[in-house]
Amino acid sequence: MKSLWNDAEAAQFPGDLGQRIYTSRLLGRDPALVLHGGGNTSVKIAERDLVGREETILYVKGSGGDLAKIDEAGFSPVRMERLLALAELPALPDPVMVNELRTHMTRASAPTPSVEAILHAILPFKFVDHTHADAVVTLTNSPDAAARVREVYGDELVVIPYVMPGFDLARACAERFAAEAKPKTIGMILMNHGIFSFGATARESYERMIALVGRAEAHLDAKGAWSLPVPPAAAHAAPFPRREVTSLRGAISRAAGFPMVLAVHDDARSLAFARRPDVAVVSQQGPATPQHAVYTKRVPMIARDVRAYAAAYRDYLDTYLGSEASSRMDAAPRILLDPQWGLCAFGRSPNEARLAADMYRHDIDIISRASAHGTYRAAPPAAIAQAEYEYGGFAVPGHD
Repeated sequence: MKSLWNDAEAAQFPGDLGQRIYTSRLLGRDPALVLHGGGNTSVKIAERDLVGREETILYVKGSGGDLAKIDEAGFSPVRMERLLALAELPALPDPVMVNELRTHMTRASAPTPSVEAILHAILPFKFVDHTHADAVVTLTNSPDAAARVREVYGDELVVIPYVMPGFDLARACAERFAAEAKPKTIGMILMNHGIFSFGATARESYERMIALVGRAEAHLDAKGAWSLPVPPAAAHAAPFPRREVTSLRGAISRAAGFPMVLAVHDDARSLAFARRPDVAVVSQQGPATPQHAVYTKRVPMIARDVRAYAAAYRDYLDTYLGSEASSRMDAAPRILLDPQWGLCAFGRSPNEARLAADMYRHDIDIISRASAHGTYRAAPPAAIAQAEYEYGGFAVPGHD
């Protein structure tokens, strides 16, 4: 992982917010850091309001925004005073939190702030960066994740057990950071989720992120778990099974309750993973981060029995969400791993199918590297079910 900072480019983005925009775009350029609206960044800026009172404003990425293309309009300006007051509450339901965030912005046209806005506010640094870096998530998806993280970072990072993004995560981080931060602390690890870096300038926070992720990559490389084997080129002796694929798409659509698009990815990499001898074990642990399940479901289908998959998935949803919540969600798969077809992705539209495939390709790399380093273990099923429900828009819409 190398810094993309360029002095000439940076000079075209004046001011604290301009620098924040520039380094956010640098993060967004690399899919090994963030994917499709993931990750978030912020900067705290002192400003004067219309009547001349000075206040500090948190400019935080709007929910679901794309860091690679973000501009000033993509940041949500929220009053720090209100955010810090909210952080002191013992509890804050997410619908109330979202309302508070929206009603304490200084620009009515701004997007809804990230659900992690309060978390950004409580961190005592001007610039804060958050990514879901593949290398870091690989470290945190294992039975001995805490020990691995300490081996790589020592006490330079505060480590937070997995908590669903939102107010509860902000409270957990506020308590743990206050208790464990040291003078040399430059970041924070969220297990099964991602990494934060901090700095006094946009460049410092960004380059700390790159350095921290680079250390995770170097650790995995030293363990022989970073550079993945190049699979042999896929051979396609038989004609493409159009009739079978069409039949499968029909079964998926019936299970979902609405028409579904099917995209087949029979490249060498997808076929190699689908043909792993242990695919029925490693693929059924869950995604690299619970939020991926919104696009991929918790686990892929590894046989073409759609009814069996849907029945098992309905049991999972009922177990961890209850029948009332699970009744709002379909149990049709979004990913199929097939030794003949490779990776098949499903969605309501071609774009949804593309997003599912992109997310699962990163899961494949993370699962493969974590397995090469030891054992891959995802977040608990209960946490993944909650993320599917919350981030899928069945409760309160929200996104990094």
